[in-house]
Amino acid sequence: MRSFFFLLLVLGATAVAHATPVEVRDLRLWAGPDSTRVVLDLSAEVRYEVFTLSGPDRVVIDLQNASLDQERVRLPAGSGLVSQLRVGARDGGTLRIVLDLTARAEPKDFLATPNDVYGHRLVVDLASGTTPRPVKAPHAPTGQRDLVIAVDAGHGGEDPGAIGKRGTREKDVTLQVARRLAERIDAEPGMRAVLIRTGDYFVPLRERSRRARLNQADMFISIHADAYVSRDVRGSSVYVLSSRGASDEAARWLAAKENSADLIGGVSLDDKNDVLASVLLDLSQNAAISASREAAGHVLSELDTVGRLKKSGVQHAGFVVLKSPDIPSMLVETAFISNMEEEQRLRDPDYQRRLAAAIHKGVRTYYYDNPPSGTHIAQLAAQARGRPLRHVIAAGESLYDVAGRYSVSVESLRRANNLADDRPASGTVLEIPFATGG
Repeated sequence: MRSFFFLLLVLGATAVAHATPVEVRDLRLWAGPDSTRVVLDLSAEVRYEVFTLSGPDRVVIDLQNASLDQERVRLPAGSGLVSQLRVGARDGGTLRIVLDLTARAEPKDFLATPNDVYGHRLVVDLASGTTPRPVKAPHAPTGQRDLVIAVDAGHGGEDPGAIGKRGTREKDVTLQVARRLAERIDAEPGMRAVLIRTGDYFVPLRERSRRARLNQADMFISIHADAYVSRDVRGSSVYVLSSRGASDEAARWLAAKENSADLIGGVSLDDKNDVLASVLLDLSQNAAISASREAAGHVLSELDTVGRLKKSGVQHAGFVVLKSPDIPSMLVETAFISNMEEEQRLRDPDYQRRLAAAIHKGVRTYYYDNPPSGTHIAQLAAQARGRPLRHVIAAGESLYDVAGRYSVSVESLRRANNLADDRPASGTVLEIPFATGG
């Protein structure tokens, strides 16, 4: 009998809990260049349905047994793919939220569990379906390409990252440092920057490296500000991909169909057998990790001149943003935002500029020591050393081809190499005279 009454109590409590409407406590909207995120802050988990309607285009979110106090909750203004939000109650206790769209969009939705910053949330991501266009900015002389450095400001939008005791949000600091770093890179002859995010919006981790690959980046740098439970921990760190992280990513690339047509070091895997694809991926990863480690060492040395280092060596980890198989990548933890002294420094624009200058100098030093062939940096590095730039003639290549590539005249090539023939034999090593604008 006692068990029967206990069961009735449990069933009654469940019915009361089910009868209590879920409150929508806030609505937030984050707009990026090619996607928009809508976030509903909830008092508890909710049953819901998301669907689209056309004529005009809109996304409908139906929440079962839910309520929203429109006197207390202010609807955000339209932005990005959302022109406006509308809310209304329907029969049966259903709360309907309508997103009027500026263009057709495909929604992706999920429920997020509570964390240190937010409680229960329903997240709806809207994608326009258009692919972001690569950034094209003429910088180097014709025929000599710029090095492209992808600069990634960690976190953003719905994801604030770590938060300091004074309320400093990691996502704000990383964007400020990233912008300052991009400015320095753009001012460097032979280099140009691509910002992975340009404002306060969320970009998924794998999308960050995909955008870098879309822009044919030579290097990927992700900017962060570390945090730890102990507020005494401080110092900068630089991370590259661990061997375990590389192995996991290799398996993913070889197994995932969506990766098969992507280029690994300029080579597509979609027409290769499994063994050859594995070998190509392994070679590409090894080269990228080796370059990452060396470049990260230069950056770490420069950060040592700005502030304290957490550890004197480059660290290894399996961060998702570092897992592009063919782009040298590093993650820079600028300082510990959880340390009050370092939080104060991170808020200082002058300190942000010094951090950006250190990262830029480390990258510049690495590339002047290891200039990729066919880049303007290769010519500038050779000129700085007082050494000739060299080019190996490929099969069928003429002096006219080489002259166009390095922006020099055919006559200057003839004189520098004592040539009478405009078609040197394949394998001939030519000295490239420094371009003088003629």
